[in-house]
Amino acid sequence: MSDGFDRMDDRDGNGGGNFAMGLLTGAVIGAGLGLLFAPKAGKELRRKLTKQAGELASQASDLASQASDLASDGVRKATENAGEWVDRGREAYTKAKTAASNGADEAEKYARETKSTAAATVAGALDSASAAVSRQR
Repeated sequence: MSDGFDRMDDRDGNGGGNFAMGLLTGAVIGAGLGLLFAPKAGKELRRKLTKQAGELASQASDLASQASDLASDGVRKATENAGEWVDRGREAYTKAKTAASNGADEAEKYARETKSTAAATVAGALDSASAAVSRQR
């Protein structure tokens, strides 16, 4: 039966290429494993790999330490800046409160002075009116 997907049919010529690719891949993997597990050269390779892995671990540890230090500095600076902004806010609040209090005191003083002036003006007007009425009689 031929469904168009006959695996044994090599009419387009790809069957040999696939075999060669599989053979090459197997050879590369086998050579790598052979070097890794070979008695003498393998020991040297394993020693180099171990050394490089140790160096990478050391570099990773150094980078983690640097990142931790940077994060700590960032938190410290943010805390200092926050305290500074709180102090500035308190100062602004105190100044506004003082200005409002002074403004209220000034307004009361002005109201008292205006009341006194108005009372004096009304008293003077009443005296003038009484004098005018007395003259006309």
